[in-house]
Amino acid sequence: MHALWMVLAAFLFASMGVCVKLGSAYFHPAEMIFWRGIIGMALLWALARSQGATLATAHPGKHAWRSFVGVVSLGTWFYAITQLPLATAMTLNYMSSVWIAAFFVAGSLWAWRAAAKGQRPALQAPLVMAVLAGFAGVVMMLRPSIGQTPQQLLGASLGMLSGMTAAMAYMQVTHLSRMGEPESRTVFYFALGSALAGGAVTLAIGHSAWPGWAGLWLLPIGVLAALGQLCMTRAYGSAHSAKGTLVVASLQYSGIVFASLYSVLLFGDRIPALGWLGMALIVGSGILATVLRARSTRNLA
Repeated sequence: MHALWMVLAAFLFASMGVCVKLGSAYFHPAEMIFWRGIIGMALLWALARSQGATLATAHPGKHAWRSFVGVVSLGTWFYAITQLPLATAMTLNYMSSVWIAAFFVAGSLWAWRAAAKGQRPALQAPLVMAVLAGFAGVVMMLRPSIGQTPQQLLGASLGMLSGMTAAMAYMQVTHLSRMGEPESRTVFYFALGSALAGGAVTLAIGHSAWPGWAGLWLLPIGVLAALGQLCMTRAYGSAHSAKGTLVVASLQYSGIVFASLYSVLLFGDRIPALGWLGMALIVGSGILATVLRARSTRNLA
């Protein structure tokens, strides 16, 4: 069942990306983040109340940090969606597994450098190769997608940043879960942070004129985001074994498949063969990095 929860989460996130791309014709990213947060807060408050759970937390600082990196990831991803093909923006955001592996490798290299020669740990060469392959896939994917305008170059750079900060957010979510924080509470505070950050930026730069019925695109952005996060959290929470967790982590890449179908069928994006090959390389390296990192963690334990 945990596998189906993750596939559903991936589909919901890809569908949210469609709404963001369509809504960007009427609203700037900060406005969409604000309304995404407001709608998410309402849904999560109702869910917590129906479950008899409280939203009060003993770890406000940790929620604040998770919200900060999450909002940065969300904002940079939303901007990338407005400037790049949906499949490209989605793939850059799903680089989070490769970034987590890169952080792991960096920590290993630091420990290797600091240790005495006779006590140095292994350098995790396969994991290093997986990380390098992931970034090679980025180069292959972006080469046919950017180069026309500075906005596209900025979108690609921020798309990379969205993947890196998403990795930091996922690590913080895992930490909060181990501390006993329920998923509804974690997602609620992220929605609160989104509303505060999006609202502050909107006040600073101004808001768009209300477009009438087109403003309804804001509703599914908030609903799909909240449901997607709940499904993703449920997927990891219901995976009661290391193998199940690896299956869930691998199935998150089905979001790239959904986004690619949307990108081609709805928006008429033409992605060259080199771009598709780059996506495949990123997916493969992300799955391999997840497996190798899990194996390394078990060996260290």
